[in-house]
Amino acid sequence: MILPRYRIAASGIPGAGKGLFVEEFVAAGQVVTAPDAIDRTYAWNEIERSPDLHAAARWFGDRYTLSPDWPDECYVNHSFAPTGLWHLGFIFAAKDLPQGTEITVDYRHLLAPGQQEDFNDALTGEKIVGLSWPESLASTTRALAALIG
Repeated sequence: MILPRYRIAASGIPGAGKGLFVEEFVAAGQVVTAPDAIDRTYAWNEIERSPDLHAAARWFGDRYTLSPDWPDECYVNHSFAPTGLWHLGFIFAAKDLPQGTEITVDYRHLLAPGQQEDFNDALTGEKIVGLSWPESLASTTRALAALIG
């Protein structure tokens, strides 16, 4: 569920296709997206064995959510300098976001540990490789604590 008013439009990130843009000011630390209609999570090995391709995102530990369709939340693109902070399935505004800001997150928090994205970061050219669960959780917890004080 996307909480502020938003639109889907051409991304400002080279090669990214479409992106998700907020259509109203969002203060740092506010929730931009929240999980909803999640009926279960899956272990990574279950996803790897699945013949169907789905959008997957790490929720916690070795548990992932799957989306057989392409909801608007899937238009959140990657950045190593993201406007959003992914934490336990939520995206928080990483700073004050003026109307028209494209929402990005660091995909390393959504990927399985060591899983490499099929593309490199558009701005740096660096590979995007999933972090371990302890590293991801510690990093996003510190960042969220700093945001909300």
